[in-house]
Amino acid sequence: MARIVVVGSINMDLVVETERFPAPGETLLGQRFSTFPGGKGANQAVAAARLGAPVRMIGRVGADKFGDALLATLQNDGVDTRWVQQDAQAASGVALITVSADGQNTIVVAAGANGRLSAQDVTAAEAAFIDAGAVVLQLEIPLPAVEAAARLGRKHGAAVVLNPAPAQPLSDELLALADYLVPNQTELELLSGQPDLERGMRALMERGVRNLVVTLGERGARWVSPAGTLDAPAFAVRAVDTVAAGDAFVGAFSAALAEGRPVQEALLRGNAAGALAVTRAGAQPSLPTRAELEAFLRERGFGS
Repeated sequence: MARIVVVGSINMDLVVETERFPAPGETLLGQRFSTFPGGKGANQAVAAARLGAPVRMIGRVGADKFGDALLATLQNDGVDTRWVQQDAQAASGVALITVSADGQNTIVVAAGANGRLSAQDVTAAEAAFIDAGAVVLQLEIPLPAVEAAARLGRKHGAAVVLNPAPAQPLSDELLALADYLVPNQTELELLSGQPDLERGMRALMERGVRNLVVTLGERGARWVSPAGTLDAPAFAVRAVDTVAAGDAFVGAFSAALAEGRPVQEALLRGNAAGALAVTRAGAQPSLPTRAELEAFLRERGFGS
């Protein structure tokens, strides 16, 4: 399997479980409190690594206890962290997460050291890109760093997978650098300016997107390319916590591409990983191993 380079955020997730979300100005008594390693970049790196992909991570954490713990957890999952810097000028990023009884979540992110990852940092790590099969990107780091990574991915012949989360407007230039744009429906609406799914997808394809993969939660995923449209159904499971479900999808999808699997199979594996992730609490703790993913697919009539 070709290497995967993930350039993105590394956070500590601070999670409170509650029966429901508070209204503005309301104080609720929560239930269990937990800390989990997270950040979209780190989640996607771990998701791919647990599925057998050799993964390199580029990012920043603080020179603090959270930073030490975050590096240790990445390394324990086999992620190469030599290009992750510990920044003495900023705290490690954190995400404040509320999880309701029905498994839905709200998230507020304080970027911390993630916000100081520069295009120069990424360019200095060019050696990490040379033999990469896929470069995976999100938007919890500054856009110049994302753009630099996308350019290096293109330069070295890797498939560039861009997960535009959290949603923000993007230039046509950055969209053109991505081989696969992987938004959810909310992100699609913001990027396209269209509340309708079909019109939103059409608007992005008209802006030059090569392959659009829209994740639709319990409805699965839809792949749109110049050749047509393909729907990949979701797997029915009981949701406990939807945190990192999208990251599980992106990690598994990217790992499948790096293995040389066709896009249809990458979608299937992404949906399976996302389904497994929602059955468990936490971000990285919910991400499945390769053995778990293969067993899940076999139980549902799909081979490896």
